[in-house]
Amino acid sequence: MMPSPEKLLSRNLLDVLIRAGLILLLALFCFRIFHPFLDLMLWSVILAITLYPLHQLLSGWLGGRTNSAATLIVILGLVILLVPVVVIGMSMADSVRDLVHAIQNRTLQIPLPPDSVQNWPVIGQYVYPFWNRVATDFMGVVHQMAPHLQGVAKTLAGQAAGAGMGLMQFLAAFVIAGIIMAYGELGNRTSCDIAIRISGPERGPGLAELCTGTIRAVAQGVVGVAFIQTMILGLGFVVMGIPGAGLLALGVLLLGITQLPVVLITLPAIVYVFMTNDSLLVAILFTIWTMAGGLSDNVLKPLMFGRGGKVPMPVILIGALGGMLSNGIIGLFVGPVVLALGYELFMSWVHEREAPTPPPVESPGQTTP
Repeated sequence: MMPSPEKLLSRNLLDVLIRAGLILLLALFCFRIFHPFLDLMLWSVILAITLYPLHQLLSGWLGGRTNSAATLIVILGLVILLVPVVVIGMSMADSVRDLVHAIQNRTLQIPLPPDSVQNWPVIGQYVYPFWNRVATDFMGVVHQMAPHLQGVAKTLAGQAAGAGMGLMQFLAAFVIAGIIMAYGELGNRTSCDIAIRISGPERGPGLAELCTGTIRAVAQGVVGVAFIQTMILGLGFVVMGIPGAGLLALGVLLLGITQLPVVLITLPAIVYVFMTNDSLLVAILFTIWTMAGGLSDNVLKPLMFGRGGKVPMPVILIGALGGMLSNGIIGLFVGPVVLALGYELFMSWVHEREAPTPPPVESPGQTTP
């Protein structure tokens, strides 16, 4: 006896639900296992996509040896990254050591506030007495605020440890990116197959190209420009012996990625050099160098960022801040790229239009009624 159509429909629906539930359960377990490596793999893929044109160029020069080209890029990249990071890190360590030494020996001198501070709107009446007290009785202020500063110190120590771990992840991501580039042709075909599977054979290749162009544009035009700008300005800070040169360089990197003006850091640095340096010529040269480094993004961004879609600045800013708050230093780099990619894909879907249906072709003997 054949089961009724209602029972067949109910049984088929139950089978579909069970299969979907098992697939969902498997996907959740896979995501849970892969989640600790998610940020690392995201950054590795971003680096590989960004550097793949350079890999192709080097492969041509090396006679098609893709593995050698990838190895060369990894070695050069690690050297380029490690040298400035070590210099900036040593500068930061020296700055902290000098500050601690000055506090312990009671040699830290803070200038008295000028009388004009009292005339500052809104905050002048609060800033002047506090600044005056810190300048005259610094240790007393430190002892009074010590209980409140313990939590801040623990937070800063945790952030420093997170930054160190982020640096290790960044270096590991660079090595993994080299491995991905060595198998770039296979990865390119796989990404196109996935895009075709998602959007169909007509829109799939365009979707893959959009993803690649957006990742390269943001990685080069935002993160790359910010890194170059940091190297230029950080070198000037270190050469001039500005206190906290490493922290200032890190601030330049943060401002560059979040698309905020670096003049917030360069202007005080220029003023400090003019006030403390005995040579006017050296101060002028440092000013020229700093202004050139601060304005370099106006030249670099059209060259690098113009290769892909134009992503609005708020998207980059939210991606950088949200990525940093959620995933630390790696999120600062990954966040803008991922959010910009999501924005471009969403806007591509919004502006997508169905292709018009062509009119029917009439046969030679057919007449229109």
